[in-house]
Amino acid sequence: MKLIMKYLQKNILATALSLLTAGALLISGCTKQLDQVSQTQLVNGLFWNNSSDLNTGTNYLYSFLPGFETPLEDRYGGLAMDVFSGTLDQVSDGTRTAPSKDDNWDNAYKLIRAANNILEKSKTITNDNPVLTNYCVAQAHFFRALGYYKLVRAYGDVPYLGHVPSETDSVLYSPRVPRDQIMDSIYADLDSAAANSPQADKIAGSTTVTGLPGSEYGRITRGGALAFESRVALMAGTWNKFHGGTNVAKHLQKAITAAQTVMNEGKYALYTADGANSYLSQYGYAAETYSQNKEVVMARLYGQNNTNNISSESFARNPTTDGTCAATRKYLLTALYSDGLPAGKSPLDSNGKETGLLTDYQNRDPRLVLTSFKVGDPYVSINNAINLTYGNTYYYQQKKYWVKEDFSQGYGFHDYYIIRYAEVLLNYAEATFELNGQIADADLNATINLLRKRATNNDITKLPLLTNAFVAANGLDMRTEIRRERTIELAFEGFNYWDQLRWKTAETEMPQALVERKYFKSLNYGSGATVPKNIDANGYIVMEAAAARKFDPNRDYLWPIPSAQIGLSNGKLIQNPGWQ
Repeated sequence: MKLIMKYLQKNILATALSLLTAGALLISGCTKQLDQVSQTQLVNGLFWNNSSDLNTGTNYLYSFLPGFETPLEDRYGGLAMDVFSGTLDQVSDGTRTAPSKDDNWDNAYKLIRAANNILEKSKTITNDNPVLTNYCVAQAHFFRALGYYKLVRAYGDVPYLGHVPSETDSVLYSPRVPRDQIMDSIYADLDSAAANSPQADKIAGSTTVTGLPGSEYGRITRGGALAFESRVALMAGTWNKFHGGTNVAKHLQKAITAAQTVMNEGKYALYTADGANSYLSQYGYAAETYSQNKEVVMARLYGQNNTNNISSESFARNPTTDGTCAATRKYLLTALYSDGLPAGKSPLDSNGKETGLLTDYQNRDPRLVLTSFKVGDPYVSINNAINLTYGNTYYYQQKKYWVKEDFSQGYGFHDYYIIRYAEVLLNYAEATFELNGQIADADLNATINLLRKRATNNDITKLPLLTNAFVAANGLDMRTEIRRERTIELAFEGFNYWDQLRWKTAETEMPQALVERKYFKSLNYGSGATVPKNIDANGYIVMEAAAARKFDPNRDYLWPIPSAQIGLSNGKLIQNPGWQ
């Protein structure tokens, strides 16, 4: 796509320019390199002149959009795991220590600095294109909000930088600001972004509308800013509710309003073009771009192929073929049976009664069957052997994001969906319930039941709709069912660990053993396959015993601030509890 190539070219230029403009602070540490300082000042003087320059600089912000590293975060909370190396699982099993340096912290503040730079430069350029300039400002507001959201979600209270600091600026040594104050700044940024960004159908590559310069597909839209605000506000409201904070109603109402606005404006819809397979096939190349898939509210663009390449990813060639992001039995046990009842309540429950590797997939929520490889599914191996079928494995290998074309071209280039419309519906449903302590069937029909209808291709015999009457008749809990729906619909999209933190359920969930499939001695697991030796009394493979896992509720709900940052703060930054 030409639009993607243009985006790539601008992104490369913008990255270089950003490095030059950021260089002043780095270069100043070496006083003899005065010629480099002069070059940087010269570039600043020559470059930041007009709206076009501002737009090029704004492109750099897009390098901070979440991508295919995000699904791996489901390993933090035990919904998935690396069955071979255990990478990232120190977060999961509670064995990590406070680091000296943390890219999560550093990159968030790099993004905030870059966004602040756009906001400041917008006031000094020749504003030859006010529409473009205003849109650049809107995008900068969004990205500053994104940076602070990531910080608050992980670390809680953090220092707030509202401008680009100089080398001697006292703001560099600011103490931590209460998270609710940071949230207010995030809302202000996102409201500004939403008010000044185009709708998805008004940008190039979306519809027949030509679009404005600098408004290619993949950029921030009004709907994207509002959808993200619903995510941010839901996090804030539920965190405060379950961790004893204040302003719970304020945050939850903000989440409801933002999500409802997206729903009412009618620019997005669930992807249903492939019938019963739509939940899975929406991740393929044929479902990219707004014109093909109106469920995509925000995406990170990777390109199209080796010759039209923004950046590449190997998610399909590693996590979905090597088991480095395999589902655990926790995910299998979360999914409902086709009667709408969970394990332990449904007469269809097959736990402990498995007769083979296909039993887990019988009479289940169709999303489970679509999301996890089962024996006999079409398959391509990591060494590019084609026309295979999936064989016997001792773990649940996830299928989401697996795209056959990626194996013929070496790497993947399909978009990563940062926000789907499905999440907006789930945000609205959860925030409504948590604010009111109940949710009407009409709201369920406008949200969760749309997801179930898509999953079953409108066949409720495969999964009934969620209603208050069904919950009451079967002794279920509405909050649990809303959370279950979120976990299954958004599985392997990086949400579950962070959900456990805000729900304050991590202290119960995360110390549980990591378990995979039931082991059948009679099955051939392939030549050279090494099946783990730890088999529990029920025949399931235990990858990490509960005794090896811990979660300290007095420490682990917040991440440790990098010790190097504390050391540089002149005593202003205080470490989170328990990480000293």
